[in-house]
Amino acid sequence: MGTPVEERRLTAEELAQAYYVTQAQHSRRTADRVQALWRELDRRDLTGSWESFVGPRIVAAVTAGQLAAAAGADEYTAAVVAADGATSDPSGRIRPAAFAGVAADGRALESLLYLPVITSKQALAAGLDDVEAMMRGLHQLLRMAASEVADAGRGATGTAITANRTIRGYIRVVNPPACGRCIILAGLEYGWNAGFQRHPRCDCVHMPSTLIARGRHHRGAFDPKAYFDSLSEREQARIFTQAGAQAIRDGASMTSVINARRGMYTADAYGQRVRATRDSTTRRGSFYRQERRRAIQRGLIPNSGRGFRLVAPRLLPEEIYRLAGNDRGQAIAMLRRFGYLT
Repeated sequence: MGTPVEERRLTAEELAQAYYVTQAQHSRRTADRVQALWRELDRRDLTGSWESFVGPRIVAAVTAGQLAAAAGADEYTAAVVAADGATSDPSGRIRPAAFAGVAADGRALESLLYLPVITSKQALAAGLDDVEAMMRGLHQLLRMAASEVADAGRGATGTAITANRTIRGYIRVVNPPACGRCIILAGLEYGWNAGFQRHPRCDCVHMPSTLIARGRHHRGAFDPKAYFDSLSEREQARIFTQAGAQAIRDGASMTSVINARRGMYTADAYGQRVRATRDSTTRRGSFYRQERRRAIQRGLIPNSGRGFRLVAPRLLPEEIYRLAGNDRGQAIAMLRRFGYLT
């Protein structure tokens, strides 16, 4: 008889991807169950049918999904520690029930999950037909259900990471397709006590790490730029906007392009109305510091930088392209001028 072949042990990255798939399955099953229950609502008496039998069953379905998502956190974190060649040192075990039956913002699930009923009632009152009104509520409910299940899993995993003293932090794992914000955060390392940034329907997960260099990208983890390059120009524009995608193709920092959209506003500058951003314009912001250096170099303020006041608005990439027209060189120079290129 031959010698049995020893099964290969999964790497930390492979375990994280498998955990991602499992968590996504919990969310998907919950959404499927919730969708089936939503169809049982009586459109002539939404509130009554919700309170009498549909609502409690939807709450129970989401609670069950939360329990399932939270249940595997201890085993997952211990497996990743073992894959890294270390020994787990947990201070306790996760209580899955502590992450179920309540919304991520602390309110009761019953209160949160009733909001789609209100949405459908408002749509009906506004004159929409029954099908469109019910679809509006359903779409909102599906987003909520999937998000609450995913958040329960993340909350349990974050707690397991904190409780296991061998673990120093975590790496954010994303599985495409994903939004621009998740893409630029993917692969970044965080300390064990760093909050997990997410948005509705976000399905990113933690990968526990026994060695953390904060703020750096983990070797072998998701490469945002490689993912961007793999997309068609149409998909790049869908995720990052047409101008944002063009700026990245021209060499702009993906992070600066995404962050710029957080603080958008319009301003009167350069003799016209322009779209600008407040991102990086505070005293510690990179654009603010860049403009202060320029003022010093031009002799407008002393070398200490004292007395500097940021006046020029930081233009968004789409404004840069609009102003540059067909002049590619000018567009690249402006991308550098406004802090999107080094």
